[in-house]
Amino acid sequence: KQWYQRRVAITAGGRCCPKDKSIKKFIIRNIVEAAALRDIGDQSVYKSYILPKLYVKLHYCVSCAIHSKVVRNRSREDRRIRTPPVRGIPGRQRQQPAQKANK
Repeated sequence: KQWYQRRVAITAGGRCCPKDKSIKKFIIRNIVEAAALRDIGDQSVYKSYILPKLYVKLHYCVSCAIHSKVVRNRSREDRRIRTPPVRGIPGRQRQQPAQKANK
């Protein structure tokens, strides 16, 4: 088959969905929560030890992504727009373009 895509198991339920149709979400977080991070650092023998992070790629089918509020439904005209929305980097201010001075 020419347009066949490999199927992936969905994270939420275990059902299968084509890989290109699934909604993908990549999560990077600390293994230890922020509240316990300081306590572990105080009790550790190694002062400069950095705890590893947890890297997880989640796959959602369309119905599971809408149900768990990963994506929202859009109007019929907006569904035709396929460009991904502009993402802001958390913790950074967006730079405003410089305005031209009127002479």
